[in-house]
Amino acid sequence: MPAVTPSDMSAVPRLSPVSGLTGGGAPRSIRSVSTAPAGFEGEGFPVRRAFAGLSLADLDPFVHMDQMGAIEYAAGEPKGTPWHPHRGFETVTYMIDGTFLHQDSHGGGGVISDGGTQWMTAGGGILHIETPPEEMVIKGGLFHGVQLWVNLPPADKMISPAYQNLEADMVKLIASEDGGSLIRVIAGDVGGHAGPGSTHSPMALAHASIAKGSVVNLPWDPGFNAIAYVLAGSGLVDDGNGESISVHAGQTVLFGSGDSVTFRGQGEKVDASESFEVMIMGGRPIGAPVVQHGPFVMNTRAEIEQAMSDYQAGRLGVVPAGALQPFRAK
Repeated sequence: MPAVTPSDMSAVPRLSPVSGLTGGGAPRSIRSVSTAPAGFEGEGFPVRRAFAGLSLADLDPFVHMDQMGAIEYAAGEPKGTPWHPHRGFETVTYMIDGTFLHQDSHGGGGVISDGGTQWMTAGGGILHIETPPEEMVIKGGLFHGVQLWVNLPPADKMISPAYQNLEADMVKLIASEDGGSLIRVIAGDVGGHAGPGSTHSPMALAHASIAKGSVVNLPWDPGFNAIAYVLAGSGLVDDGNGESISVHAGQTVLFGSGDSVTFRGQGEKVDASESFEVMIMGGRPIGAPVVQHGPFVMNTRAEIEQAMSDYQAGRLGVVPAGALQPFRAK
């Protein structure tokens, strides 16, 4: 898993003990554990729907998350998404393995690979495309990533679109208190360590690689919700009552209140594919009504209908001349 990893873990700053928090590091309970169903997205690439079955009220400020892959594509198999619209939220695409190309109708775009993140604010409307590069389509290769949809507050629903290209070396790296595990902070603040992503409402997003025998005790803003999704492997999550439960790849943990969450590495790690890899996210709930229809996330049904009308009329943007298009292997 080539998401950014330091050559020398001893040089990475460590988390401070959560006992020093105002609340004493009160552990969060586990409200639910669910298993993500499999599906397909875009032109047919495999995904797992991480938030399936969870209520939007519990997810707020998040709306949707797909784990893309992990899949080892044969030559000619890699797929992406064609040009399509969005309005009213942000797409956060974090690439762990492989490469995606991005272009949008507002001038944003670039290459995202191996630990980098593309953060697109759709705002009032945008068209974009995400597709594997020609070389990957021709040769095949490993593809693994996550796309998270982050809602925008009502006042920001119609702001001008924007794009953040967060390269892998921009991610803030921190180690667990015991020095055995690595946490990559993509956005927000975790234990006083801030990630590079700029957000429209308070939130945090991190990717933890948890080693066998290591304990990751993360301080977590008590005003945020807390959600963890297991990308790979298996491990333990503390339940807030002095016990731990086992979770595995494809499962989502929804936490209750408190100001810390704890993960524990267990079992023999045979190879990298069996490491305990976890995405952890949370934010301050926006508390506004959410109406989602396909690529639009608004506050009312009337706003959804307006978004559809605006898209059909070309008011969400136009595909640029000479734009990026999916490469088709002959």
